[in-house]
Amino acid sequence: MTEHYKDYVDGRFVEAAASMLDVYNPATQELLARVPESSADTVEEAIAAARKAQGSWEKTPAIQRAGYLRQISAKLRQHRDRLAQIITREQGKVLGLATVEVDFTADYIDYMAEWARRLDGEVLTSDRAGEHIWLMRKPIGVVAGILPWNFPFFLIARKMAPALITGNTIVIKPSEETPINAYEFAKLVAETDLPAGVFNLVCGRGASVGSQLSSHTGVDLITFTGSVPTGIRIMQAAAQNLTRVNLELGGKAPAIVLNDADLDLAAKALVDSRIINTGQVCNCAERVYVQRGVADALAEKLAAKLAATRYGDPIAQPDVDMGPLVNRVGRDKVATMVERARADGAQIVTGGRVVDSAGWHYEPTLITHCTADMEIMRKEIFGPVLPVQIVDDVEEAIALANDSEYGLTSSIFTRDINSAMRAVRDLKFGETYINREHFEAMQGFHAGRRKSGIGGADGKHGLLEFTETHVVYLQTQ
Repeated sequence: MTEHYKDYVDGRFVEAAASMLDVYNPATQELLARVPESSADTVEEAIAAARKAQGSWEKTPAIQRAGYLRQISAKLRQHRDRLAQIITREQGKVLGLATVEVDFTADYIDYMAEWARRLDGEVLTSDRAGEHIWLMRKPIGVVAGILPWNFPFFLIARKMAPALITGNTIVIKPSEETPINAYEFAKLVAETDLPAGVFNLVCGRGASVGSQLSSHTGVDLITFTGSVPTGIRIMQAAAQNLTRVNLELGGKAPAIVLNDADLDLAAKALVDSRIINTGQVCNCAERVYVQRGVADALAEKLAAKLAATRYGDPIAQPDVDMGPLVNRVGRDKVATMVERARADGAQIVTGGRVVDSAGWHYEPTLITHCTADMEIMRKEIFGPVLPVQIVDDVEEAIALANDSEYGLTSSIFTRDINSAMRAVRDLKFGETYINREHFEAMQGFHAGRRKSGIGGADGKHGLLEFTETHVVYLQTQ
């Protein structure tokens, strides 16, 4: 029997549907569950519950808030394998990566809980005799977390954990493509002692529930991960109330490979970065600039690795390297971009075809003879396709890398410290990886420039995104 889920509002599961949404397995097109297209009244109730709970939650000592977070992370570990299976079935990533996502989510919650005794303010020097000035960090209030479908489970924690540890309450809206894992997360939260209203979950489409959250006067911060067009719409809605926004949007990450690079290392890192989650990762390598002297050798290594990539249904075939794309729209977009690159004169070395199967599969693809004006080098692919352009030197590579509307992640492969440090100095991106795959650390700061977003996540600086400052001036005799 297909499971029907309920929203989680004010510490209880409620019938919330204006209508119901169907959720399918992208590898098989099997119907998995039905979830609410939440009514406007339910969304109002969730925001009101978060507002009501926030005052007492803020007054709860941070170390006690950390204890509640650790209860949640412990529940996730207890249900690790079941949660990974759910993520794989509804999102399509391989089971090993889904398991990593569950583990990383639990670790991330614990990491943020550790900030309970570390979040501090500042004492400032006054110009006046007898005056004391200090700066405090306080919660912003009610947070709306609007999630993507590519790492749906982890993104709950990335938004919830820093919000809660700093004294905010939250309303989460999962993607309608992948909501099941979020409802299972809410079930585990319900088994903890977390006070009612601190964590709320409502589902629905962005045009309805997402829009209501983004334009609501009762929301103090909107944190969103997803596409640039949706981010723009959220920012426009938030602007009506001057609501703060934190946006992690698209990416077109460049990878530079120089003549002196370890080509085996580079090829493995690039392919790993490209096929992870079937290329549906905002920070994975989206375009390669290879120096002319090693272009043929690198292409040969990349082609061999991509051609050897095993793909299919991750549940039926647990040993595959790559699953399907999340839906038909995503698969068809990838196929169209590859065909336009071919028409523009690029060469398809391996792959380049839709897989004839029940799921939304596309072959791992290497494209060479690309030029800077091609769409494939400028627009986000979000699929298992790696385009390559030849450059003459590091200066040209950096200039082409920076010629982008995006600015999230970047990388360089070289044995020369001077070239590496030149890239660090001149690349205009939020992150640069040197001789490794693109994948951030929870203690870093995952933030982009230009159309890749506003603000960031992770580490101390990500935590501070969920706080506002309060400066106190105390005059004494």
